[in-house]
Amino acid sequence: MVTSPSRTRGSAPGISIRNGPIPGGAMDVDEPANGTAKRKSRSSIGQAVNYRDASESDDDGAPLAKRQKSRHKAELGSDDEPIAHKNGKLPPSYKETAMGLSSDDDKPLGAKLAEKKASIQKAAAKEAKVLRPTDSKVKKPTPKKSIKDESDDEPLAKPKRRQSNGVSASAKKSNGVKQDPDSDSDAPIAKKTKKAVVTPKAAAKKAAPAAKAKATTPKKTAAKLKAESSKDNSDDEAEEEYRWWDAPKKEDDSIKWTTLEHNGVMFAPLYKPLPKNVKMYYDGKPVELHVEAEEVATFFGNMLNSTQNVTNEVFQNNFFNDFKDILKQTGGAKDKSGNKVEIKEFEKLDFTHIYEHFKTINDAKKARPAAEKKADAAEREKLEAPYKYCKWDGRKERVGNFRIEVPGLFRGRGEHPKTGKVKRRVMPEQVTINIGKDAKVPEPPKGHHWKAVQHDNKATWLAMWQENVNGNYKYVMLAADSAVKGQADFKKFEKARELKKHIDRIRADYTRDLKADAMADRQRATAVYLIDQFALRAGNEKDTDNEAETVGCCSLKFEHVTLQEPDIVIFDFLGKDSIRFYNEFQVIPQVFRNLRHFKKPPKEEGDDIFDRLNTGQLNKHLSSYMPGLTAKVFRTYNASYTMSKLLREKMGTIKGMSVAEKIKFYNDCNREVAVLCNHKRTVGAGHETQMEKLGDRIKGLHYQKWRAKMMILDVDPKQKKKKGAEYFQLPADLDQEWIEQHQKYLVEEQRTKIQKKFEKDNEKRKADSEKPLPDKELKERLKAATELEAKFKKENKTKKVEAEGKGPTVEKFIAAVKKYDERIQVLELQSADREGNKEVALGTSKINYIDPRLTVIFSNISGVPIEKFFSKTLRDKFKWAIESVGDDSDWEF
Repeated sequence: MVTSPSRTRGSAPGISIRNGPIPGGAMDVDEPANGTAKRKSRSSIGQAVNYRDASESDDDGAPLAKRQKSRHKAELGSDDEPIAHKNGKLPPSYKETAMGLSSDDDKPLGAKLAEKKASIQKAAAKEAKVLRPTDSKVKKPTPKKSIKDESDDEPLAKPKRRQSNGVSASAKKSNGVKQDPDSDSDAPIAKKTKKAVVTPKAAAKKAAPAAKAKATTPKKTAAKLKAESSKDNSDDEAEEEYRWWDAPKKEDDSIKWTTLEHNGVMFAPLYKPLPKNVKMYYDGKPVELHVEAEEVATFFGNMLNSTQNVTNEVFQNNFFNDFKDILKQTGGAKDKSGNKVEIKEFEKLDFTHIYEHFKTINDAKKARPAAEKKADAAEREKLEAPYKYCKWDGRKERVGNFRIEVPGLFRGRGEHPKTGKVKRRVMPEQVTINIGKDAKVPEPPKGHHWKAVQHDNKATWLAMWQENVNGNYKYVMLAADSAVKGQADFKKFEKARELKKHIDRIRADYTRDLKADAMADRQRATAVYLIDQFALRAGNEKDTDNEAETVGCCSLKFEHVTLQEPDIVIFDFLGKDSIRFYNEFQVIPQVFRNLRHFKKPPKEEGDDIFDRLNTGQLNKHLSSYMPGLTAKVFRTYNASYTMSKLLREKMGTIKGMSVAEKIKFYNDCNREVAVLCNHKRTVGAGHETQMEKLGDRIKGLHYQKWRAKMMILDVDPKQKKKKGAEYFQLPADLDQEWIEQHQKYLVEEQRTKIQKKFEKDNEKRKADSEKPLPDKELKERLKAATELEAKFKKENKTKKVEAEGKGPTVEKFIAAVKKYDERIQVLELQSADREGNKEVALGTSKINYIDPRLTVIFSNISGVPIEKFFSKTLRDKFKWAIESVGDDSDWEF
């Protein structure tokens, strides 16, 4: 709880200082609100409202637009003066505002990063002035150093010569596979034979200058990654890779494709009615339902184990209302005699028999032999094969979500008001197909037809339908690793890079406009400040009757913002996906005063904070600085630029680090970006359990290391005098009770492994039509676990450990100790990483906001394989970044 000015001064403006409930204090300006009031219309936009702030002069009580400019000039020395007027200085840094902190270790992570954030913004302003040409003359940029340089003021790496669209200057020709426009084959896309064509890839390679050789440790090359990617499609014909990042930029970006072929969508399997002995019960009695109503009953019954949903009152009410509607449409429920049963109370419904039926089926599926699972997977693969790929301008591209959503109950995220409503089955008559004019239109299921077929080459979707719960349109798109998705990501990050040239002007302007005469300008400046400094989303108007009450900066309501003197702002509202956004920030004084103005009477709950501003107006203003600039670009820019700066500042410290330490170093930088960009999450319910398990693994390795040391003594007792008695001592945290429990665990673990191996061997023999192994074979194998148990008992009694293995030597066991030390270090780093990440979402930043080329550059220079940072899915998604940067490190954000 913030109770005094000295407490609130513990963090700097522009940084989150708390994430948790805040009871009201003596200095509260407002009481925190729950954010559930119904949203009012924005009719106040453009209307004059008279605000008065006791902290400002009497003249400030008049409408801002009517204030005398001379009055402002006379007050240039006052605290109300715009920050931009005070000798052009930026807001005070953390060091200038911090009070009462005795130790750096006592600072929360957000507070520690506050001064760094100010430093990074200062460096960004400096760099923008160099990058942005002046009106009269283009200013030559100063020489820039590589990421390897430790200087705080140098950019990440020297810029590589490239075209304005970010494409290599050497790539003068288009590439890829030429498509045959006359093709009308009925075969699935994945099975069509490709015409042998020659791509200009080799020519582009010749034209490109030789890449500079970099002395890095071995890691997977782009060629290996390509081979890895093609491994998944080994049954498909080989074709040349389309390197869109090397192709010249299209003249018309609005045209997405020239030819498009695909096989439509895959519909959900039809419903199979329940066995006659499985019924839904009402008031203790089984009831008969029409097959459509029975299917909806199975939706609820099949998820009884999801207690957070089925015990949710909103979920229950929405489901029950839809269920009753379907009962009316299908003739209602009947008892075993055929008499109608009125279903009026949800509490009398019993779905347990349905749940147990599906649980039995699911358990049986899990218990199937491996050979049967493999056969089912092969059959499923065969059914999906025709839909997995399409032909886009003659190139084979992978389709992402080719399956139509299965019917069920809508869950939503957060506190969605429609959770529990029935998602109806999507029929072909609801689906619109988008395909090339000359392509064969895929056949709909027998007896059905498509809603429409169109040939829109400015759209990137292949099929579309409207779902019934929220009325949203759903689209079948290409996969994340497709050229279209890759180009969209590329453009997003390039736009953020372009913002680098203008960020200083934008920040200077909104800082100045925080004291603007016109209230609309003040509101806009305050909104941009919040979006830039705290990564708030811009926000859009919602239809509160049909959508969740989610808001962003421009649509904040009176009750969503609580003010605490002298400069703490508390936000509490439902953000994107109905996830609660609760945070408190320390802001610069003028922003605090402005927000207090925007909340003055006659405003009340339900009124807009920014009643003279909406997202459209904000984005139109931002586009005046650079084409296409919108509020959401700030999140990408701030994350990527901050990551670039942090890596550059600390790069010199990684020399001599192990791979695990370098990975932790990267994650630490990523974590700082996540905190600065406000990417937080709640601590997972299983976090403590996971940490305990990890701790036990570390202790287990310490125990094994100690055993290896004791084996050294068994081979050569003289080593005790040579290395010292302390070297062979049992670690203090390994008491006898823990050791005996751990030994039992090791014995049981070995037994389990032996049994699983035995079962797997028998499954393999069965698949090969061989006789299964006899039970006595299992008993023979299990003797190893019994022997291990006896060995541990002997060790506990004699306090000695006999040397294991063939030809045991001191050197072998010293090498084993070293390996255990390395494994312990890796796990301890993982433990520290997990603890640091418990309230921070690293994935959000890394996947969506940090330019992936920064990670590739770090991988190149540090020698850590890219697989350590990007999973297989992300390596496919960011293939353009991995291969466009290649082994060269001369790239900067």
